[in-house]
Amino acid sequence: MFIISVASGCTSVPLKQGGTLTSYGSLGAPKGKLSKSRIYVDGQRLAAVKTVSIMPTSFSFSAASHVSKEADRALVSNVLDRALCVALSDKYQLVSAGQPADLTIRSVITDIVPTNKAMAGIATAVTVGSGFALPSGVPVSVPRLPFGLGGLAVEAEAVDSSGDQSAAILWSRGANSFQDKPRYSEVGDAYNLASRFANDFSRILISGKEPKGLNLSLPSRQRMKSWFGGKPKYAACDAFGRAPGLLGAIAAKYGAPPEWADKRSKSTSAR
Repeated sequence: MFIISVASGCTSVPLKQGGTLTSYGSLGAPKGKLSKSRIYVDGQRLAAVKTVSIMPTSFSFSAASHVSKEADRALVSNVLDRALCVALSDKYQLVSAGQPADLTIRSVITDIVPTNKAMAGIATAVTVGSGFALPSGVPVSVPRLPFGLGGLAVEAEAVDSSGDQSAAILWSRGANSFQDKPRYSEVGDAYNLASRFANDFSRILISGKEPKGLNLSLPSRQRMKSWFGGKPKYAACDAFGRAPGLLGAIAAKYGAPPEWADKRSKSTSAR
């Protein structure tokens, strides 16, 4: 169940357990406003980690039933894994799924609120057209219409080679009118939010503690290279394809579906 708040211009997506974590007992109390989360992290365990493996993200049965196309579900899970792989490369050596590693990450999408494609199309037309409303041609920033917004909920954990939990998270977030550009796709918002989840969870795994406040640090050189579609730091990340870079940014600006610019690897497409 989700709630659309017209006053705040956002979709509220509750935290949702999917029953896939090794344990839920150590998770902290719910925190956050835009992104909600319950977190467990053992900094001492993570301090010894050098190699990390990422298992392909899956969907719970109920979450999968909310998205009609398998290709759309694959786009969301793949962008989550790609963003997680690139972010964790700042500190760890990433190895291919199934290979021996100090830490293995498993993520499951437990809920997904589809974006209303019709409303996204209208919102895009309003937003893009506003740039021509002034004689000077200066774009006018128009908030997205607070209707038909999508959302995402994820649970994930990092376990060591013995299967013991080193970190875990329940996470959810809905799109809002001010930060999320509309895209003509049933998973337009979920696609964008998947990267935000990856950034939040990777921040926990890299620091070994719960984050406090906004992350104001500049992205590393390898992250910027990967964002522009360049070769990732570790070959394991190529399993999730290359980021669409500038082409993706342009496509997002004009409301194009994610698949127009995001070309996934053959191995990922075959999931």
